[in-house]
Amino acid sequence: MSARTRSYCLLLLSLILLASCSKFRKIQKSDDWRVRYEAGLDYYERKDYYRSAVLFEDILPIVRGLPEGDRVEFNLAYCQYYEKTYLLAANQFKTFYETYGRSPKAEEARFMYAYSLYASAPSSNLDQSDAIDAMDAMQIFLNQYPDSQYRDKAVEVIVVSQEKLERKGFDNARQYLKLRQYNAAIISFDNFRKNFPDSKYLEEVAYLKVVAQFRFAEQSLATIQPKRFRTVVEYYQELVDNYPESDFIKDAERFYSSSIDKLKQLNTNKNA
Repeated sequence: MSARTRSYCLLLLSLILLASCSKFRKIQKSDDWRVRYEAGLDYYERKDYYRSAVLFEDILPIVRGLPEGDRVEFNLAYCQYYEKTYLLAANQFKTFYETYGRSPKAEEARFMYAYSLYASAPSSNLDQSDAIDAMDAMQIFLNQYPDSQYRDKAVEVIVVSQEKLERKGFDNARQYLKLRQYNAAIISFDNFRKNFPDSKYLEEVAYLKVVAQFRFAEQSLATIQPKRFRTVVEYYQELVDNYPESDFIKDAERFYSSSIDKLKQLNTNKNA
């Protein structure tokens, strides 16, 4: 394509966009809400969710309570969802099912409220409050619609959110170990086991407790080291008893053997 042809195409595209914007502005300024309503539906069908949302938001106060109201509310929620403004979408879906509780779309709106919260939740290394809210909302949805067509997807959301929370809890506990806050790490690992008794990370948690307890004992005063090294031995034995085939046992043996040696040394010093 020559430079002249390319310039012509860009000019043509600019004129088309300008005409499109002028048409939209004219519709937006129309005094007839029905004009904006029909245009909003048209933009929605063409997947121009931004323009559709602008028009629906403009007429929402007018059509609320009218036959067109529920369609505007519902489509507006989906516009926000498709535009990836998930928290806005969640709030809009919630407004819909609270306002139109008897609508055939109420079930879908309740599901999409929870799903929008789930979509807004960040990766597991960040705050997971939205994931918790999504799990709670989705469980409420399942309780209310146990035979819903969205059941499988709802269960999947709960499972995935649970996994993200597990990862977040595990990473938080492990972070204490990295920061050399060993007692805090041990407490966090214990809390993790209580909060996630079926977690896939429990085997590694059992090993990391051995590591954290050994480091904790090392930095302790000599008078309390025997007790803390004996706890290392206890944690090691728990690892072996619960996970006899664990790949972590070989590494854990180093801390176990060192703890036995330390206990012998401390006992010798005590009797000297």
